[in-house]
Amino acid sequence: MNVSVRELKAHLSEYLRRAQAGETIVITSRNNVVGRLSAPTEEDHAPAREETAALERLRAQPWLQGPSAAGAPGGTRPRIAAREGETLSTELLERD
Repeated sequence: MNVSVRELKAHLSEYLRRAQAGETIVITSRNNVVGRLSAPTEEDHAPAREETAALERLRAQPWLQGPSAAGAPGGTRPRIAAREGETLSTELLERD
């Protein structure tokens, strides 16, 4: 199915539902193809699963506290609070 950018913008929710259902939507601007809208594949989900696994490994570390822990713990390494859905940058993890 082809749809113009204007039509896509006017009815975005409808086209997103159609793409999620498996339909591929070709987006055009002045009769030129500018994009394609389709449902995500399993490969598209892989980075999110890898990130979640990495975050879980970090949370398992004794020096990392969850969002419900109160106060700073003792010891030489600082604790870094991580909230659900957030990622931690390497500069935070490498600080001493």
